[in-house]
Amino acid sequence: MTTSDIVTYLAPGRRAHLVGIGGVSMAPLAEVLHGQGMVITGSDARESATVEHLRSLGIPIYIGHSAENLGEAELVIRTAACHDDNPEISGARARGIPVFERAQAWGAIMKGYKNALCVSGTHGKTTTTSMCTHIIMAAGLDPTVMIGGTLPLLGAGHRVGHGDTIVLESCEYCNSFLSFFPTIAVILNVDADHLDFFKDLEDVEHSFRAFADLVPEKSGLIVANRDDENTMTTLQGETRPILTFGLEEGDVHAQNLSYDHGLPTFDVVCRGESFAHVTLQIPGEHNVRNALAAAAACISLGVPHEAVEKGLAAFRGAGRRFEKKGMYNGAAVYDDYAHHPSEVAALLNAAMGLGYKRVICAFQPHTYSRTHALFHEFVEVLSKPDVTLLAEIFAAREDNDLGISSKDLAREIPGSEYFPTLKALTARLRELAQPGDLILTVGAGDIYTAGEALLKE
Repeated sequence: MTTSDIVTYLAPGRRAHLVGIGGVSMAPLAEVLHGQGMVITGSDARESATVEHLRSLGIPIYIGHSAENLGEAELVIRTAACHDDNPEISGARARGIPVFERAQAWGAIMKGYKNALCVSGTHGKTTTTSMCTHIIMAAGLDPTVMIGGTLPLLGAGHRVGHGDTIVLESCEYCNSFLSFFPTIAVILNVDADHLDFFKDLEDVEHSFRAFADLVPEKSGLIVANRDDENTMTTLQGETRPILTFGLEEGDVHAQNLSYDHGLPTFDVVCRGESFAHVTLQIPGEHNVRNALAAAAACISLGVPHEAVEKGLAAFRGAGRRFEKKGMYNGAAVYDDYAHHPSEVAALLNAAMGLGYKRVICAFQPHTYSRTHALFHEFVEVLSKPDVTLLAEIFAAREDNDLGISSKDLAREIPGSEYFPTLKALTARLRELAQPGDLILTVGAGDIYTAGEALLKE
């Protein structure tokens, strides 16, 4: 089934059943389709605040999966986590009900908007999509938004707007962004990641090139990171218009960059002209790049300089992106979703410039395949903090066929400590915390609960 097939099904009055409706990009999808007049039902593995919210809109949701949940559905949309052996998927196929991927549904929705701003990249997608949202909202464009994290401005990870612009975080995993129809495609960086799906870096680059090639040849635009070698390699020979951004070079770049207590201030220069003066409320050089990417994308949408200045000044980070959780025994406790060595390095470089006495990093690797493939990079970057605590690997979607453990990392990282449970790790954080420390819980799994447990005391 292709995305073009699904377009005919997404019409007012049609009945769609969403499998895994409580997921980060499934819930907003349900809300958008419901808002367009479709009859939506759904199922999820467990109760959650998201499920409750959707029910409050009048969407019936079943807990647990059964073919009977399909009811009178005319199509089924599934999250990537639900496989063919799910009883609702196999039940739909048995009844001849078409089954579509979540990304195909978003692709079909995006066709209805004049501007589809799709933010891709191995790292920084959530932050940059959030920054774009802030700027576009400041410009009064009333966008529809889909972000893979919570944005305080929206009180959620999504927004259903009535303007002609849609902003989407666009993920390369399983090539899902190849179902999209971007008019502006942002590529923040290209790195070897998701190696449980991609063969190698070249395979990842091939996927991003295919994404860039989805942009309309005449009317579309690619916004690309000039500082990232892999991005530039990916786009070699590209005939579509490209607007580059970079720290010091590129069509859009920073000038007069300075830091005050780790927070950057700079001028945004666009094609030789000074466009905006920006002060960020989040630290790190990587966030200067993210802000330049967001500014470049929004400039191409025609937003005024005031919107760039106001939008970025008001942005204080997305959920789980250097998010302050509280104070414990005089130590500041922050949480971050970084799970690739490049992301952890950017986070630690920013954190270590903030003037804390010690940086204590509690890291939980995410997936066995990533830990195995990037083992030496993890050892190198996790040797940087003053104290490194390692939680066991978060399995996510995998079985441990590689026989790897965080214990293996701990053996290679001087002074690091390994904890088989988060409870034991939390107890160690409690012993370590001193006034002036920065405690970071880091990873894409459930490591954030260690920091939350510490603060509950």
